[in-house]
Amino acid sequence: MKTICLLIVSFFFCGIISSAQQKMVKEQTVRVLTFNILHGATTKGDFNLDAIASVILKTNPDLVALQEVDFKTNRAKKYDLATELGWRTKMASLFGKAMNYDGGAYGEGVLTKMPIIASRNVPLPHSPGNEPRAALEVTVELDWGDTICFIGTHLEHQRNSPDRVDQTKEINRVFLSNKFPTILAGDLNDIPESEAISILKKYWIDTFGENPKPTFSSADPRRKIDYIFYRPVNQWEVIENKIICDTIASDHCAVLSVLKFVK
Repeated sequence: MKTICLLIVSFFFCGIISSAQQKMVKEQTVRVLTFNILHGATTKGDFNLDAIASVILKTNPDLVALQEVDFKTNRAKKYDLATELGWRTKMASLFGKAMNYDGGAYGEGVLTKMPIIASRNVPLPHSPGNEPRAALEVTVELDWGDTICFIGTHLEHQRNSPDRVDQTKEINRVFLSNKFPTILAGDLNDIPESEAISILKKYWIDTFGENPKPTFSSADPRRKIDYIFYRPVNQWEVIENKIICDTIASDHCAVLSVLKFVK
């Protein structure tokens, strides 16, 4: 009888340990989304923030990098898009200005379920006459106490412009010295084999590895130009990748990566 009791107790505690381990693995993951939101418009030409918020909510992300974000512009009906989407998704929001535009500003947005410890908005180099660009970084505290950095950016869109190369070099110059594990996400406007993306790949790991999936356009995806990168390699493990193509919410597909934080 004692032996049977001991076995039952042993199985009971093993079950508790196994459940705790599974919970720990689940808790120590970060769901990352990057999404070019077409300045709040839709592919129908109307203005529907609920359609954009719906894409975000369905993926249940912890961190979101938003591109083409308007701040109180006339075309966005004087809405602060980052704040509006934060309200709709119940996430904290931050806007990073790249330039003045249409009675307001235009740039990057970040949404987060984690508390923001620090932030900085880094201007990126651009040629005269081209759009100014920026990289918006937040330092956040994860649920289990570790700290990471998260960067959202949007690089030059003109195909033959040298700006993307200069911009990726600046991203490396500024952010490679981060003391915390870092995730970089955004619309980089170039394909995996390009010079600009190759410059990033020297130091950053693409969550899709050597199996890129097209992200543009949402109606007929043929080119990968939206990315999630991470570093250092030994502190992240990719659990899941997904491309979400909503043909109404944006002309870009959203990109989701689930990353496990490795101690």
